[in-house]
Amino acid sequence: MVLYFKARPHAGDYTIYMGADKYENEELIKYGLPEDVWFHVDKVSSAHVYLRLKKGETIDTISEGLLEDCAQLVKAHSIQGNKMNNVEVVYTPWSNLKKAPSMDVGQVGFHNPRMVRVLTVEKRVNEIINRLNKTRVERRPDLKAEKEASNAAEKAERKMQLKEKKRKEEMERLEKEKWAELRSYKGLMVAEKMTSNRQIASAGRSMQEMEDEFV
Repeated sequence: MVLYFKARPHAGDYTIYMGADKYENEELIKYGLPEDVWFHVDKVSSAHVYLRLKKGETIDTISEGLLEDCAQLVKAHSIQGNKMNNVEVVYTPWSNLKKAPSMDVGQVGFHNPRMVRVLTVEKRVNEIINRLNKTRVERRPDLKAEKEASNAAEKAERKMQLKEKKRKEEMERLEKEKWAELRSYKGLMVAEKMTSNRQIASAGRSMQEMEDEFV
């Protein structure tokens, strides 16, 4: 079971979601998407909360409102963290999560610790939790199929981008060849390299005069 929540409206149309238990968390770790950002209470057990960003957005462009919603939700779903003040919440891109065979179910590490951000949640804000719970929807998604569909769409987009890049490169090549040909043609038409009709006529008279003188 995956639990879905809607972030505060003025933050934009964003979905926040989490697994109902550690086994569902394991599936989310396995089938996350590049747009996902993972949240967890630091050093204590908690739910794994994810925020799905839009294309082009990064972990450092998340608004304060979105961060607060995610941080409050993950704190509220931590048995220990929910009772504590000044709780630290860590978050990082899904792609930075590292899963080793020796790790317990639901446990993760990080490929690059520098990509992990930390924020402090002073206390639980029931107003935020109540608002989020009103948007809560439970579903049993086919995470593997969603992952495969996302990969296929990304592959198709990369293919289109590559095709467009090659088209532009070909257009640029043809344009360069066109201008090179024009420059070459203009070089042949330089005035000092040309002979006018008057010069030809003048040269013709001179030759005739020389022939007459020779005879």
